[in-house]
Amino acid sequence: MRQKSQSRQRGTVSRVVATAALAALTSLGVRARAAEQATLENGFTLRCDHHALVDGHMRLYLSSGEDSYIEFPANEVATFEKVPDPPSATAPVSVKKLRRSEKLTPADLHQMLARAGSAHNLDVDLLASVVKAESDGNARAVSRAGARGLMQLMPGTAANLGVQNSFEPEQNVRGGSTYLDALLNRYHDNLALALAAYNAGPQAVDKYHGIPPYRETRLYVARVIHEFNRRVLAREAQASAPHVASR
Repeated sequence: MRQKSQSRQRGTVSRVVATAALAALTSLGVRARAAEQATLENGFTLRCDHHALVDGHMRLYLSSGEDSYIEFPANEVATFEKVPDPPSATAPVSVKKLRRSEKLTPADLHQMLARAGSAHNLDVDLLASVVKAESDGNARAVSRAGARGLMQLMPGTAANLGVQNSFEPEQNVRGGSTYLDALLNRYHDNLALALAAYNAGPQAVDKYHGIPPYRETRLYVARVIHEFNRRVLAREAQASAPHVASR
């Protein structure tokens, strides 16, 4: 799931900022409560209720409780700042952007997924498999529960991830990739648990100490992993196939 060919690089300035922020958190008893915006070292921003440094990982809590959170290695979070409440998730979506998303081509989608994969060190075929299972590539998909877009972000999750328009493909992919990356960090790169949490929520995975006994979640995890394996095998077969010299 993680790309092995290239490790993530950190900027010196961002490291200094992160170190100073973590030192300040430690001196304050680690936890700070407020509506906040976290800026990651890759430049992406996420909203959270509060944060805490736990065992070397920074947890971003999505509500005032302690059960709903995503986490990153501490050095991947650069800064925190207080922010006003996020805009209402029921805000109207611009028609212009919806029309543009309808014209999304497979090549466009692949480029978006490749950029997101590079930013989060995730295999592009894993992201493509999640998109396949979530929306089948439909940027305007809406689930019965209200999840939206390519990676089916719930309005509250999208707002916490800094996604203003879940029907805008680039924003949706960036947000969904950030969330999946955080879940993989939370579950120590256990893909099955991360996917289960993506589908049913981290609270359910933690409650059952594994994949929840929900038929939908178990089928979802199996479907994504099957599709991911299929794509990887096809990619490897293509790479190993003899190349025919052009004439």
